[in-house]
Amino acid sequence: MIFDTSNPDMRKKAIDRVKNLLEKKAKIEVLEKRRNRTYSQNNYLHLILGWYALEYGDTLEEIKQEHFKRIVNRDLFITEFINYKTGEVRERWRSTTELDTKEMSTAIERFRNYSVKTLNIYLPEPKDLVHLEEIENQLEQYHNKIYL
Repeated sequence: MIFDTSNPDMRKKAIDRVKNLLEKKAKIEVLEKRRNRTYSQNNYLHLILGWYALEYGDTLEEIKQEHFKRIVNRDLFITEFINYKTGEVRERWRSTTELDTKEMSTAIERFRNYSVKTLNIYLPEPKDLVHLEEIENQLEQYHNKIYL
């Protein structure tokens, strides 16, 4: 069971549970559960990437890989691994699903700044719902939905 220790009732339940397991001399594992990014954060990211792609004249996937990951947020997405057969150190690009909420917020903010600086494309903030709805409507006009 996952306990949210910021809630006093859940905190007490967690302590009681651990005490019970200690009394039983059970093997236990205690892990901190980090927050994943929110569903709305993921939707927001794809909406602004789609808008940028439309304005730039490229596909959403190309913008996401080349601009968002490689150019703007390379340090957040590039990792290395060792090929177990050859021993060669290779690059691996993280998926956005591997980022936590804070990392995703940083990546989005950098991309918004990059967009304005390089192409003078304003990408609205997540709370600017009216502007985001306008963008969503414009993107949906493209029947093949390469920007969504």
